[in-house]
Parts: sequence; structure tokens; C-alpha cells
Amino acid sequence: MVARGTDPSQLRGAGRIQNPILLPVVSPVESVLAFSTPEEIPLKSLYLCLSMGLVAAMLVGTARSTAQSAHDGDVRELERLETVWNEAHERGDADALEALWADDMEVAVPKMPVMTKADVLKFARSGRMKFLSYRTSDIRVRVYGNAAVVTGRLQRTRTINGQEISDDWRFTKTYVREAQKWRVVAFHASEAAQP
Repeated sequence: MVARGTDPSQLRGAGRIQNPILLPVVSPVESVLAFSTPEEIPLKSLYLCLSMGLVAAMLVGTARSTAQSAHDGDVRELERLETVWNEAHERGDADALEALWADDMEVAVPKMPVMTKADVLKFARSGRMKFLSYRTSDIRVRVYGNAAVVTGRLQRTRTINGQEISDDWRFTKTYVREAQKWRVVAFHASEAAQP
């Protein structure tokens, strides 16, 4: 057996290691250095450090890639929910909308008082308003862990009490992830600036 601190040049015989089975492997660094001449040690140390750095960088890159994949998945899901929201409004599907809304949701839109989830559901189920079209554009999704903000433009045409009304709004929708599902906690809209 070779003790720590042994001169590596003593381990070499005619350029070859004699009886390598008897040599203990103390650590990867010591094993590399034990089989090196004093002139080779700085170069092998450099290669070893570079190799370890490369492995560390690959692990960090994998972690970032995983986080990016999760973020991209959240963005796709929120974009899908925007489509569900729009189609539910066009169909007058209050049950689908209720499934999207958090219990403490608040809605603030032009020319209406601030409404709760219960207020909006009651109005949606009354049948007093029907949407002829409900279209969004300029959608931007930003995810912050278990919260997300979706902004965009909403152009809709509706009938209420037999009168047709068109709206052109900019909106901000805030989502929170609850029990692994995204729910809308706030919806705010204001009149879009006209060109």
C-alpha cells in the first residue's frame, strides 16, 4: 500500500506503474496526481478542474432547462384558458366560467360597479346578455411562480335587453394557481385607446 504524501515519482518504474492493484484510491484528485510526474501535476490539475467545472455547468443548465420547460408549460396552459374563457362567453356557458374563477374573484369593467364572482355568475345565468362575438388579441402572458398576469385587447359585441353594443377594451387578468389549477382572481378592463 502507498501512504498519503508519497512522492509520485517513486510509484513509477520505467514509465509504468508497478502492481496498480495495491494502490489505494483516496480521492479522484489524489488518484490522478499519484500517477503523474511533478511536471504533469499542474496540467492534470487544470484538466481535472475544467472537467469538474464542465459537469457543474451541465447540471446548472439542466436545472434551468427544466425550469424553462415548466414556465413554457404554464404559458401554454394560460393561453389555452384564455380560449376557454372566450368560448364560454360566446356560448353563454356560466358553468365553464365558474370553473375558471376563484371564489374571491373581482371584476372591474367600464360603466359597471365592481362585481364579485357571485354577482357575475348571477348576471351570466340570467340570460339578459348574449355575446355575438368575444375576441382577444395582443395577448401577453407573464408567470411569477404560482401567480400570472395576462394582458391584451378584448373586442366583443353583445346584446342586452335587445340592444346591440360593441366594446373595445384593454384588459388585465390575474391568475393564481390553486390546487394545481389556474384560477382568475381579478379581471380589469378599460376602454382601448383609439387610433
